[in-house]
Amino acid sequence: MRRSSPHFLAMGGREWALFSAIILAALVFTVASPFFATMGNIDTIIRNSIELMLVGLGMTLLLAMGGIDVSIGIVMGLAAIGVANALLAGWGALPAALLGPAIGAALGLLTGSVVVIGRIPAIVGTLGLFGVYRTAVFALLGGQWLSGLPTNLTGFLGATVLGIPVAAIAIAIVYLALWLALRRTPFGPHLLSIGNSEEKARLSGVPVTKVRLATFVVSGALTGLAASFYVANYRNVEMAIGSTLALDAIAAVVLGGTSIMGGRCSLIGTALGVILLRILQNGLLLVGVPSLWQPVVTGALLIGVLALEMPTSQLVALKTKWMRG
Repeated sequence: MRRSSPHFLAMGGREWALFSAIILAALVFTVASPFFATMGNIDTIIRNSIELMLVGLGMTLLLAMGGIDVSIGIVMGLAAIGVANALLAGWGALPAALLGPAIGAALGLLTGSVVVIGRIPAIVGTLGLFGVYRTAVFALLGGQWLSGLPTNLTGFLGATVLGIPVAAIAIAIVYLALWLALRRTPFGPHLLSIGNSEEKARLSGVPVTKVRLATFVVSGALTGLAASFYVANYRNVEMAIGSTLALDAIAAVVLGGTSIMGGRCSLIGTALGVILLRILQNGLLLVGVPSLWQPVVTGALLIGVLALEMPTSQLVALKTKWMRG
C-alpha cells in the first residue's frame, strides 16, 4: 500500500509552498488595499477561518479515507439551527455549545449509514442528503433568519483564557487529538489503508465498516462544533448558511496536500490551506471584486491543483472509486 506522508503535522514541500503563498498574498493585498493589514481586518479573517478550520479537519479525514461529503455545509446549518433554538429556549452556554457537536455527530452517523451500510457511492449519497438537509433547513427556518440570539454563547466561546481566545484553544485541542489518533492509534493506519485500497485493507483485517462510519461521525461532530462557533460569532442563522462550505473545505484540504485519491493527508497543510483561502477571499473583496466571484476563485484553485497533480489515469481511478462508494 502507498504510504502517507511521514508526519501528519510535518512541514514538507507543499506546506512550505503554502506558507510562502500566504506571505506573498498578504504582502500583495497590503499594498493593494490600505484596509487589509489592519487589526480589525485581521480579526475578521481569523473569525471567518474558525468554522472552515474545523470542517476542513473532518474533510481531511474523509478524503484521506477515499470518501467525500458534499452535504457538510448544510449539516452545519442544521446544527446551528439546533444551537440557536436551544439559546432561545433559555439553555446555558455550555449545554448549547455541546449540542452542536451532538447534532453534527448524529447527522454524520446518518450520512455514514447511508453511504457505508447502504452501499451508496459517497458522492451520490451525500449529494442526495444535501437536498434533504437543505429542505430541512428551509422548513425549520420557515423562510426567515434566526437573529437577535442571546449573548451568553458569544461570551462563552468568544472569551479568552490567559489572553488566548477560546476558539484558538479549541482548534489546538482538536488538532492535537486528531494527531494523536492518527499517529498513536490504529485509526490512522486503518484510515489511510482504506484510502489506498479498501479491498486490500479488508483482506488485511482492517474493520473497514467501523472505521468508515467512525470517520463520518467524527467529521459530523467537528462540523457541529463549527456550528456552535458560527452561532457564537454571528448570533444569527441565515437561510443560505453553509452553501459554499463544502467547496471551500475541499479546496483548502486539497491545497494543503491531502490526496483526493485517498491514502495521504496533512493536518498542518489543511490549516495553511484554510488561511490562504480566507486571505484570498478577504483580499479580493477589499480590492473591489464582488463576493459573487469568490466561489469562482475557489473552484479555479481546486481545478488548478488537481490538474497539476493528477494525470488522466488517476482521475479515471478516482471517478471509479467514488462511483463504487
